[in-house]
Amino acid sequence: MKSWPQPFVPELPGRSPQVMVHDTASGTLVPAVDADRAERAGRSGRATLYVCGITPYDATHLGHAATYVTFDLLVRALRDSGHTVTYVQNITDVDDPLLERAERDGIDWRDLATREIDLFREDMTALAVIPPDAYLGAVESIPTFVEPVERLVEQGRAYRVPAPDAADEDAADVYFEVGLDPRFGSVSHLDEAGMLEVFAERGGDPDREGKRGRLDALLWRAHREGEPDWDGGSLGRGRPGWHIECACLALDHLGVPIDVQGGGSDLVFPHHEMSAGHGRALAGTDTFAGAFVHQGMVGLNGEKMSKSKGNLVLVSSLRRAGVDPMAIRLVLLAHHHRDDWMYDDDQLVAAQQRLDTWRKALSGNGGPVADQTVEHVRAALANDLDSPTALAAVDRWATQMLTRGGDDPGAPGVLGRALDALLGIRL
Repeated sequence: MKSWPQPFVPELPGRSPQVMVHDTASGTLVPAVDADRAERAGRSGRATLYVCGITPYDATHLGHAATYVTFDLLVRALRDSGHTVTYVQNITDVDDPLLERAERDGIDWRDLATREIDLFREDMTALAVIPPDAYLGAVESIPTFVEPVERLVEQGRAYRVPAPDAADEDAADVYFEVGLDPRFGSVSHLDEAGMLEVFAERGGDPDREGKRGRLDALLWRAHREGEPDWDGGSLGRGRPGWHIECACLALDHLGVPIDVQGGGSDLVFPHHEMSAGHGRALAGTDTFAGAFVHQGMVGLNGEKMSKSKGNLVLVSSLRRAGVDPMAIRLVLLAHHHRDDWMYDDDQLVAAQQRLDTWRKALSGNGGPVADQTVEHVRAALANDLDSPTALAAVDRWATQMLTRGGDDPGAPGVLGRALDALLGIRL
């Protein structure tokens, strides 16, 4: 699967401090890259990042964009701190929501996925998001999932449940038995009641007859008439479950443990909890990721922004209306990535004003010395990607420039390159 063009990222003198991130599993700030763990894994100086990608049944909204801009900041900060970053992102290009939307709209599910993936690429390009090193669709990766699921069955970590509604009357679905995972719950820290409260609405099937545990997760779905299917070896024809896809892609392309597993906060449970459990079982390790980093939810009119609710502010719609993509990016950067927040049009107006102010300040001949401002931006991003504090540091420089000026002829160039490299803001 092709990603999108790599934006130019200027090289900066100096280095960012060690990048710290809030780890959902421990509830604490931890190094994004644990040097001792990296050395034991034989990858000193290299950072590994896996971010869960889109299910392409609708266009990119601000909630999606916030997630990918956040992890773009992390990639930029890690590179600036001296790490070589290997970044993997998936696309869930076959899943129930995609199939249901395609059927509703009378379009082939493959055509729908292609259309929305193309639009996502355009949005990411416009927002100056650095593309992943490996951009992997579920469909093209089907063989990657089969052997691991077969292995989990052989190990007794997974089991078959008869599927009488399948195309083959002898077919079975395959489930992961979470009760055999001693670390199940270590990512979300939810109790069983809390897990069951969200399991069904996020793709689970707690009431499926024949399961050993209500929270057991689907690994392989046997073929049903009218659904796409692939050769599953001893599993029979069918398609993979959602969580096993990310576990296998991380194992195959990065190796476990990875440094950072990322995504929206709605993925903490069940997706990241389950994929971590699958990955640990397959790798024979107690740790799937050194840090689980999550983006807060973006809402509109008092509700979480989501495709199911239809309350979307689409990046592509804003772009078509003539909004500068850098203003969209500044809307997102104005909020700390872990915060939930509500969008309104006033934020876009404020972002455009900030962008205009920065451009005016940086267009002058000289200005206040910018080196300290650059270090403030670096320090803010190294402290759990604190983009609001980074923006405030630039605001202070711009205000000083426009009110009192400065006599450093190189300052606008120094700060302009830093904004491009660290914040992805092209002026």
